[in-house]
Amino acid sequence: MSGKIKNKSILSEPLIVRLTLIAAAILFLIIFLGLPIAVIFKEAFELGLNNYLTSITDAETVSSIELTVITTFVSLILNLIFALAAAWAITKFDFRGKNFILTLLDLPLTISPVISGMVFVLLLGSHSLLGQYLNQYDIKIIFAAPGIILATTFVTLPYIVRELIPLMKEQGRQEEEAALSLGANGWQIFFKITLPNIKWGLMYGLILCNARAIGEFGAVSVVSGHIRGLTNTIPLHIEILYNEYNFSAAFAVATLLTLLAIITLFLKTLISWKFK
Repeated sequence: MSGKIKNKSILSEPLIVRLTLIAAAILFLIIFLGLPIAVIFKEAFELGLNNYLTSITDAETVSSIELTVITTFVSLILNLIFALAAAWAITKFDFRGKNFILTLLDLPLTISPVISGMVFVLLLGSHSLLGQYLNQYDIKIIFAAPGIILATTFVTLPYIVRELIPLMKEQGRQEEEAALSLGANGWQIFFKITLPNIKWGLMYGLILCNARAIGEFGAVSVVSGHIRGLTNTIPLHIEILYNEYNFSAAFAVATLLTLLAIITLFLKTLISWKFK
């Protein structure tokens, strides 16, 4: 009885304390989230709707949007394939080096994105051994779309697999082993048992990966070459517009990223609710 009373006293804080904490949280959100978003849209529409529409339909802006969409889509596919294979191997099989692989999965989170981009330049740039070989066959990776995709895929590598591994470990191997004993093959086990069990965690990881890929700046900035209309993603295009003091256009394009972030946040919240 005393334990229940004690727990109740801990959870039932005075009204003034609860109101203060709620007000502090709301104030924090207004200052660090609401005001910046309001400023972005205010600056974007300061010169009128026609200027806003011109800025977001400009040829270079459209090119940056297309490159961002392609890069994000390809990175998501590559990350999805890798995450499913890695999570399946780590959670369903026992082998030497498993802990080492788990450590490597976090490597992109511990390395600066700029350093990641520089590594790709050193490996595949025109002055590297691989780069010279690629140049002989006119294959362009660095300062082209493939390099941007590689850099984006690298920095987003852990997001999906790190969502799947704990979930698949918790579920264990019993259902797959039972299906195997009944004669099911690997693909049947995956599509009819494993995939339905991890679908919400998989979608959650995809959303996180998508959000990171859309906004990636550091690694992409190094490998892109900043070729206008060709290798600039949306974040890089915004930087160029801002550095040219074209603030209205920069904020207009920034609203696109803001809207994508809001949509991603909504989907993340929805998936979190479903996942729980």
